[in-house]
Amino acid sequence: MSFAVGYAWVLFLLPLAILPLLATAREANPYPSLRAAKLDPLSQGVDVVLRVLGALAIAALLLGLAGLHVKGQSIERTGEGASIVLLFDRSSSMNDTFAGQAPTRSGEESKSAAARRFLKQFVATREHDRFGITAFSTAPMFVLPLSEHKEATLAAIDAIVQPGLALTNVGKGLAMAIAMHDTDIVSTEDTDAGVANRAIVLVSDGAAVIDRKMQQKLEAAFLKRPVNLYWIFLRTEGARGIFEAPDPDKPDTPRAMPERHLNLFFQNLNIPYRAFEVENSSAVGEAIATIDKLERRPMRYRERIPQKDLSGLAYAIATGALILLVLAKLAEVRVSRPLPLRKEAQ
Repeated sequence: MSFAVGYAWVLFLLPLAILPLLATAREANPYPSLRAAKLDPLSQGVDVVLRVLGALAIAALLLGLAGLHVKGQSIERTGEGASIVLLFDRSSSMNDTFAGQAPTRSGEESKSAAARRFLKQFVATREHDRFGITAFSTAPMFVLPLSEHKEATLAAIDAIVQPGLALTNVGKGLAMAIAMHDTDIVSTEDTDAGVANRAIVLVSDGAAVIDRKMQQKLEAAFLKRPVNLYWIFLRTEGARGIFEAPDPDKPDTPRAMPERHLNLFFQNLNIPYRAFEVENSSAVGEAIATIDKLERRPMRYRERIPQKDLSGLAYAIATGALILLVLAKLAEVRVSRPLPLRKEAQ
């Protein structure tokens, strides 16, 4: 733990804190001398305490004005888990139920709500994982970088409630998820040394055609680094599945069957890939439970501890010391002046 201040020049006033130890502001009585009086240990102790309180009040006030704080730091931790980017589809159809209609009756749950519910349970139970979140609709949306802070991750999942547009631009979403891993690898290369699993969990109820240029970009990115890819496909009732082969008389093209061809594209990437086609809420939970079992590997990471402001504590100490000094002042007893010396009898 290392301390620092925001305004170092204020510390030049700290010598003022010794003034109460050198002098007193108490009222002096006009007695010629107290040497004849018996020593009172209690009074001497109170005197010392009051002087120390005065010094403490001045020092604490100055430290508060200087902006005393504990510097931010990072702590190395070890555990079992992975660094996972949750890639969430925010197209407007995600707000429909698995039956393909808006939730109207009590107890009905949209595909988005079911996915968020199980993902939150997944995040809450993974003690050592690091999570990042991105979303996509017409364009990718950066939500939260990879971090070990579970509360921030859960809040970010809760925040993904507003529907996007109809277009599902999964290509740009994947590119952003890979870029998040790239950035994290650079920032943690001295920590995990490539030991930790890295994964992307794509949650989507559809797909769109990824043009050849974007496909090449994604192929190069996945070839550059080992990232496990999972696709939880939330299939709407009556919609085509990702494993469904077309009828012989129907076209089998990316434009006609984008979900099927996206799955084929992922399979041809030569990376660890697994797809889950789910048609109800409980199946979403089963898919995430499977990912939970697969993504467990020893990992070493650094937890970032944010800067902690101590100026409030300094002001509280100063206030307490000043209150005690005020009470001591109010408790003072005014001693009457001694009678004037009698004039010698004339």
